[in-house]
Amino acid sequence: MTARQSLFVGGSWVEPDGGHYEVIDPATEQTVGRAPEASRDQVHAACAAAREAFGPWSATPAEERAAVLARAADIIRDRLVPYAELARAETGATTGTARGMQVGVAAARFRRYARVEPAEWPIPPQINEAGPMGRAGVMGALAVRQPVGVVTCITSYNNPWANPAGKIAPALAMGNTVVVKPAPQDPLSVYRMAEALEAAGVPRGVVNVVSGARTEAGEAAVDSPDVDMVSFTGSTAVGQRIAEVCGRGMKRQLMELGGKGAAIVLDDADLGSAVAGIGTTFSFYSGQICTAPTRVLAQRGIYDRLVEQLAAYARRLKVGDPREPDTVVGPVISATHRDRVESYVELGRKEGATVVTGGDRPALPTGFYVTPTLLADCTNDMRVAREEIFGPVVVVIPFDDEEEGVALANDTDYGLIDYVWSGDVARAFRLARRLRAGGVGINTVGRNMEAPFGGFKKSGVGRDVGSYALHAYSEVQAIVWPG
Repeated sequence: MTARQSLFVGGSWVEPDGGHYEVIDPATEQTVGRAPEASRDQVHAACAAAREAFGPWSATPAEERAAVLARAADIIRDRLVPYAELARAETGATTGTARGMQVGVAAARFRRYARVEPAEWPIPPQINEAGPMGRAGVMGALAVRQPVGVVTCITSYNNPWANPAGKIAPALAMGNTVVVKPAPQDPLSVYRMAEALEAAGVPRGVVNVVSGARTEAGEAAVDSPDVDMVSFTGSTAVGQRIAEVCGRGMKRQLMELGGKGAAIVLDDADLGSAVAGIGTTFSFYSGQICTAPTRVLAQRGIYDRLVEQLAAYARRLKVGDPREPDTVVGPVISATHRDRVESYVELGRKEGATVVTGGDRPALPTGFYVTPTLLADCTNDMRVAREEIFGPVVVVIPFDDEEEGVALANDTDYGLIDYVWSGDVARAFRLARRLRAGGVGINTVGRNMEAPFGGFKKSGVGRDVGSYALHAYSEVQAIVWPG
């Protein structure tokens, strides 16, 4: 019988009230394991356990909290191979991606936040003309980071290791306690993370994990009166519903939502570099990533060559079993999502786009695969250019001059990550400053993991990563005294 997972509540492994549901391998369509379905009461019990643990954990010296994170990093690193195999089975990621970009990044993030940083910083003295009592004087001040309290972390299905670690580690480092509600498609990896934290010595109630295929568990993790903050990664539509609940309770929010990244390719760009960067949309998580450069804006002088080279690049990528070492493109997460991606390709055809390559299913006996797809002759008002497809699909739109390119890039509801390719770095920086996006990559799709990450407009609220995450999971307190 397939193993049945328990909930992790208050430091104990608890049988779920709602039974279990199957977690399916998107490559083999076989059952990976059985995940627990938490009841609303069990989720609220997890939140209450986190509330009870908050006082002692927040009072624990930062160095001791950091030591727990460091031990967790070591445990995750030591168990990298079995953890990555589970991640591969749950998500359909290739073995290399599961090891390097999922489990490996998670270990690195726990290690990063095991580095203690100052929680306070001095503010230059200010000469007040008159204080509340009518007397002039010099006032000193100190800004202090204080933990928010209980944080609900709702994580995405595309990376069940790096994404939760990016929430849990800085939250714990700042003295918060957490209730983690993983995505229903691949929650088993997050329970392995909880096991690693338990083995690392995290106190009871500091970390809780609850899951469910129904919406009940997520809703309870947001509306619990014990929760002070919600950190969410997922779709804009779900983020908006969470924000409404948080607004009614005045709960702090950190939202990393959808994206429709514009990749502006100027006529002086290195096309090889641009094609390799844009091509990650086809391969990295099979396009199921909000930061992907899915909307290519190509200056007319290089438009035809770029389309030709992108099509050739896409055709060379091996689609297949993610366990095979030469596989580059694995499946998407589910049959339902495959159907959704395919419906967008068909919509693009109806809207007048040209399917240059892809748009079909590879001849494989099992799995939820979509062939890397390139849509050319697009316009920015097409739905395939405006809505997040979240699959291995790239649309290409021509433009004439820089003004039009910037206008097209900014003509979107989203604003997470944009990209500029140009042989003139000064020109690229000038355009980058005009883009309404939380981040801009110049001649690269790589990220600096200390740089702030987050979006403009409907792509999110707040910033995390690096030291910015420590600010995200803290409140700032001002302490003032006469100088």
